[in-house]
Amino acid sequence: MPKIKTHSGAKKRFKLSKNGKVIRAHANMSHLLNGHGKSAKFKRNMRGTCVADKTNVAHVKRMIPYK
Repeated sequence: MPKIKTHSGAKKRFKLSKNGKVIRAHANMSHLLNGHGKSAKFKRNMRGTCVADKTNVAHVKRMIPYK
Protein backbone atom coordinates (compact mmCIF):
# COMPACT_ATOMS: atom_id res chain seq x y z
CA MET A 1 0.00 0.00 0.00
CA PRO A 2 1.20 3.54 -0.68
CA LYS A 3 1.89 5.96 2.12
CA ILE A 4 -0.81 8.40 3.20
CA LYS A 5 0.02 12.09 3.01
CA THR A 6 -0.34 14.05 6.23
CA HIS A 7 -2.65 17.06 6.01
CA SER A 8 -0.29 20.02 6.35
CA GLY A 9 -2.88 22.22 8.07
CA ALA A 10 -3.82 19.53 10.57
CA LYS A 11 -0.25 18.74 11.57
CA LYS A 12 0.18 22.38 12.64
CA ARG A 13 -3.03 22.45 14.67
CA PHE A 14 -3.35 19.04 16.34
CA LYS A 15 -1.21 16.55 18.18
CA LEU A 16 -1.92 13.25 19.88
CA SER A 17 -1.47 12.58 23.57
CA LYS A 18 0.18 9.42 24.84
CA ASN A 19 -3.24 7.81 25.24
CA GLY A 20 -4.26 8.70 21.68
CA LYS A 21 -6.47 11.69 22.50
CA VAL A 22 -6.45 14.61 20.06
CA ILE A 23 -5.08 17.82 21.60
CA ARG A 24 -6.05 21.20 20.16
CA ALA A 25 -5.77 24.88 21.05
CA HIS A 26 -8.68 27.07 22.03
CA ALA A 27 -10.37 29.33 19.47
CA ASN A 28 -10.87 33.13 19.65
CA MET A 29 -7.23 33.95 20.42
CA SER A 30 -5.90 35.20 17.09
CA HIS A 31 -6.66 38.94 17.26
CA LEU A 32 -8.64 41.66 19.08
CA LEU A 33 -7.09 40.68 22.39
CA ASN A 34 -7.12 44.05 24.19
CA GLY A 35 -10.55 45.41 24.98
CA HIS A 36 -13.39 44.22 22.74
CA GLY A 37 -15.06 42.27 25.53
CA LYS A 38 -12.25 39.77 26.10
CA SER A 39 -11.41 39.90 29.77
CA ALA A 40 -8.13 38.85 31.32
CA LYS A 41 -9.86 35.83 32.85
CA PHE A 42 -11.19 34.74 29.45
CA LYS A 43 -7.76 35.05 27.83
CA ARG A 44 -6.07 33.24 30.72
CA ASN A 45 -8.49 30.32 30.45
CA MET A 46 -8.02 30.11 26.69
CA ARG A 47 -4.22 29.96 27.01
CA GLY A 48 -3.89 26.20 27.51
CA THR A 49 -4.85 23.28 25.33
CA CYS A 50 -7.89 21.05 25.46
CA VAL A 51 -9.05 17.71 24.12
CA ALA A 52 -10.95 17.68 20.83
CA ASP A 53 -14.56 16.56 20.81
CA LYS A 54 -15.21 12.89 20.16
CA THR A 55 -17.24 13.71 17.03
CA ASN A 56 -14.10 15.12 15.35
CA VAL A 57 -11.50 12.61 16.53
CA ALA A 58 -11.85 10.15 13.63
CA HIS A 59 -11.48 12.91 11.02
CA VAL A 60 -8.42 14.40 12.71
CA LYS A 61 -6.70 11.06 13.18
CA ARG A 62 -7.20 10.32 9.49
CA MET A 63 -5.48 13.59 8.62
CA ILE A 64 -2.45 12.95 10.88
CA PRO A 65 -1.80 9.21 10.45
CA TYR A 66 1.88 9.16 11.53
CA LYS A 67 1.79 11.38 14.63
